[in-house]
Amino acid sequence: MNKFKGTIKKYKLIQKNDLILVGVSGGPDSLALLLKLHSLKSKLNLTLHIIHLDHNLRKDSGADALFVKRWGQKLNLPVTLKQLPLQRIKGRGSLEEFFREERLKFFIHTAKTIKADKIALGHNLDDQAETVLMRLLRGAGLSGLSGISAKRVIHDAVFIRPLLETTRKQIDKFLKNRGIKPRIDSTNREEIFLRNKIRHHLIPILKNKYNINILEVLSNLAESVSADYEYLDRVAKRSLKGNPLRLNLEKIAKLHPAIQRLKLRQSISHIQGNTRRINFQHIKELEDLIYHRPNESVVDLPKGVSVKKSRNILIFFRR
Repeated sequence: MNKFKGTIKKYKLIQKNDLILVGVSGGPDSLALLLKLHSLKSKLNLTLHIIHLDHNLRKDSGADALFVKRWGQKLNLPVTLKQLPLQRIKGRGSLEEFFREERLKFFIHTAKTIKADKIALGHNLDDQAETVLMRLLRGAGLSGLSGISAKRVIHDAVFIRPLLETTRKQIDKFLKNRGIKPRIDSTNREEIFLRNKIRHHLIPILKNKYNINILEVLSNLAESVSADYEYLDRVAKRSLKGNPLRLNLEKIAKLHPAIQRLKLRQSISHIQGNTRRINFQHIKELEDLIYHRPNESVVDLPKGVSVKKSRNILIFFRR
């Protein structure tokens, strides 16, 4: 856990007098995060508020919520809890994406309610490596390979991840040395989730047979790609001014492919809020629309977004 303070300083994650909403599942990562932040509470005059979402996926998930509530009482910190109704979970396609969206809405709403400066999450270096591999397997570009950000703004809420350069092994050791037993989520071993397959099968193979430092290598890749992507993203934003949902066809056709693709993703993000489920094939379809398809042609994208070629304009809209 030696890198905890270094990560905070490196990415300027926390300032004095911050009110921080801390996401705590009860698992090792989030519990270690809570304890480390609490250790800085007096020195930086921090105000901490715990938040916990019960996914209601396991019969004993209520025990996790109770565990988190007791830690709040022990540290004399306020706790906000919420349980997802079972009827909202059943029949969902991607549980990973559904839970992510529900957490995001709940965390951002609570942060705005209590006027939190930051939302702290317990993602670690292992999570970073797993994310890079998972996105690589799904065919991600620079955006996906940049992995998890140490600091990111989503809908005006600032998310920070102070443990992003700390390994899972270091976190486990930190808790063990203090005699603290976290809650263990049994769904972390269920192989319906791609991340679990990568964690329990692919990474051990890569580590044992190819590179013992594979976690660090993938984390370094994410950091390097993130810097490149951030620069190119800025260039793309300056490339075409005006309404991002109505792009001049002649101008966008003249852009370098790297900038052009980023500009298309930015327009999709502007209407959709993000570019989740947008893959390389979708971007190739838009390129085909720009260069080869006739006027009035339409490309339908995920999440109800469509793009229409109309005379000299590329129009992004919700269908």
